[in-house]
Formats: sequence, C-alpha cells, structure tokens
Amino acid sequence: MIKGIIFDLDGTLIDSMKVWFDVDRKLLRENGITTPSESVSEQVRTMSIEQSSRFFIEELGLKLTQEQIISRIEELVRIEYEQNIPLKPHVEEILGHLDEKGIPYGIATATYKSLAEAVLKRLGIFERFRFVLTDVDYPRGKRFPEIFLGAAERLGTLPEETLVIEDSLHCIETAVRAGFRTAAVYDEVSAAESDEIKRLADVYADSLAELQNILGDEFGI
Repeated sequence: MIKGIIFDLDGTLIDSMKVWFDVDRKLLRENGITTPSESVSEQVRTMSIEQSSRFFIEELGLKLTQEQIISRIEELVRIEYEQNIPLKPHVEEILGHLDEKGIPYGIATATYKSLAEAVLKRLGIFERFRFVLTDVDYPRGKRFPEIFLGAAERLGTLPEETLVIEDSLHCIETAVRAGFRTAAVYDEVSAAESDEIKRLADVYADSLAELQNILGDEFGI
C-alpha cells in the first residue's frame, strides 16, 4: 500500500528539460570553449550542481570557480523558470486525485532551490507540496539515496510504502536500490533511456494522465 508520493520536478511536473539541455554548452562557449560535444549535456544531466561545476573545471578546463559557474548557470536559466516554463499536462488532475485520496506528497529535485521555488510559486502549486527538497538540502544529488530517504522521513513513510515518480533512469536506479517503489513518466529528453527505464521501474506511463489511472490499478490509490 502506497502511503506517500515523492515527485521529481524537471521533466516530471514541469516541462523544463530542454532548457537545461543547452545551458552547459552556452556557458562553455561564452568562456572560450567553442566546440563542446553534445555528449557533454548527457554527462552532466545525471550530476548534481556541485558535481557538474567540478566537471567543467577539472575535465573541460573552464577557468572559473565553482561558485562562478553555479551563479552563471542559475542566471542563464532563471528567466525561463520565472516567466516561461509550463506545467506538464495533467499535473493539476493528479495532485487533485492524491488530495482526494489523502495521500501526502512532496518534491525531491536536483534543481537550484531558488529556481524550483520560483517556478512552483508562479504556477500556483508551491503550497500544495509538503516540502521541496533541493540542492541546498542534498548537494550530492540523486545518484545517492539520501534525498529520497529524507523525503520519505518528512512524509512519515517507509521506502517500501513510498512511490517515487521520476522521468530519468539514474534517479529511478537510486530509488530502487534504496527500496522505494517507482513510477516512470515519459519525457522527450529521457526517451533514449526508455527501454531500460521500463525494465527497472514498477510502472511506466506516457503521461501523468495515464499514470493517474495506473495508480489505482497497481497501488490502490
């Protein structure tokens, strides 16, 4: 029986992954690294903010401090979070469904705290979540289970009775290893991982609307 839900933010609740896909290459180009491979975006997509900033310095030779890198990336994407990024379709419906069922839910994201809070407040759903855990709370990111375990503790649930809803393979892998139930939702940026995601997650849905139907059948919600 599922007693609590942990939502991912980017790619799951908000349509923001394309914003992040090019920001690293823009940062590198403006600092004189003019031919970054497209694979750079794939490499840093699974990293925390702290990890990716070290990667740019140590592996790509970026002549900035970690603090400067983090600040500039936040600056580059801030306008999108504050003004443009929309909710994914059917977010309101699935949150309403969980409210009706009395299932508590929160967010665990590797995104900057200021950006996560800004977009959720603009979209009018910030207050609906029990918590929003971010890089400030868990700087090691989602390759380590602490962020999911901390979220479950705040929900008052055990991992085995907590559902993690994600769109990315590495996040699902971490949640599974930590003993959580998992539901994967399709996002275009993670499409190349979809076969492995389907194999690993408890359930897979092409949209949040489809997932809402699955919740009742698979988890009794």
